[in-house]
Amino acid sequence: MKIHHVGIACKKIEKSIADYKKFFNVVEESPIVYDELQKAYLCLLKTDTGLNVEFIAGDQVANLGKGVSYYHLCYTVEKLDEAILDFEDKGAVVVSTPKPAILFDGKRVAFLLIRSGLIELLED
Repeated sequence: MKIHHVGIACKKIEKSIADYKKFFNVVEESPIVYDELQKAYLCLLKTDTGLNVEFIAGDQVANLGKGVSYYHLCYTVEKLDEAILDFEDKGAVVVSTPKPAILFDGKRVAFLLIRSGLIELLED
């Protein structure tokens, strides 16, 4: 399991992306896409530091408060269903069952809540 990206919730995705790019050298930027299954607008930025940052806006994060905020950490896993069972055995709660993610070329993702916050598992 490896960290894939940090998820950042925001109200205005274009503005948040522009602000982020003022401070960090973005070497690759996906288009902004709307994922109907996630009910969110999404954009993935890759920086020269190797950190991937996903900006999320829309219904899914509308009630999180003002401005921009940390939302989740995403980890890649080889076998999503097995990873979910392992996390559940350790006390995690599934908050979004596996579904294909448009931002990641249809690879399946699931969201789980652990004591330290929300995590996303991305099937590699």
